Amino acid sequence: MSEISKRWGVFSSKTILIAAVLAFFTSVGTVSAETTLEKIKRTGKTTVGTEAAFPPFEFIKDGKIVGYGKDILDYIIADLGVELNQLDLPWQGILPGVLAGKFDFVATSVSIRPERVVKYAYTVPIAEGTVWTMKRAGDDSINSIDDLAGKVVGTQLASGGEANSKEFEAKLKERGLGGYKALKLYTAYPESYLALANGEIDVVVQTLPNLAVVVKEHPGVFELGHAMSGKSYMCWVTRPADTDLRDYLSSKIIEMRDNGELHKLMDKWFGFRMDIPDSGFLPAGAL
Repeated sequence: MSEISKRWGVFSSKTILIAAVLAFFTSVGTVSAETTLEKIKRTGKTTVGTEAAFPPFEFIKDGKIVGYGKDILDYIIADLGVELNQLDLPWQGILPGVLAGKFDFVATSVSIRPERVVKYAYTVPIAEGTVWTMKRAGDDSINSIDDLAGKVVGTQLASGGEANSKEFEAKLKERGLGGYKALKLYTAYPESYLALANGEIDVVVQTLPNLAVVVKEHPGVFELGHAMSGKSYMCWVTRPADTDLRDYLSSKIIEMRDNGELHKLMDKWFGFRMDIPDSGFLPAGAL
């Protein structure tokens, strides 16, 4: 074999090797580029994060997760035709967990906050999320939202209720009314209801639909107070990269709104209906 032939043979071998390596990395890149929605459809399974201590959206009954949100999730899972693994987690681990890839999306109510909409991809709303207060029935020391000055306020740790409570207290102080006597934070909202009934706190700060159901289920124990925020909504969220999954979830929620299924679920779990917008509900800068 001539020297040129030998060199050509070596060159050809290197070319083939390089081509094989490039093909390998190209295939790896293709797999890594698979979206979460594509993975769900390919594997036939999905894992979602839920806080099953948020009635009537998600809570435990007879050892199973039930509620308004669970019924919405079941509708979507039936459409996907996949196996569901629904994790019941403390609220404080829900949002960090989805970003860390511990589950595919959040199927529990997430209030709309400016600092959140730039970190998570929000679906269309599943319910109203206006922040209200709830007091003990007959407590005439709280007749307006300003009467929270000097009171003990309770809400959930790391929730929209905590953020709204702190913002409102700052406004009270700016107006010279003074702050709260204390702000007490609880791992889950049901703990705050018990604290309110026992007189440990004066009000609970939470979203209106939840509080309305609590008042309805405990007549003579609690009553609604006053709005702490302007009208807002609660949604589900995905990771920022999973906008296709977010858009799919939104399309099914809108489908349920338009075919009447969502109103049936609202009647079942709340006893009243809420409007579900498909635009204009997120602040500027949202993903």
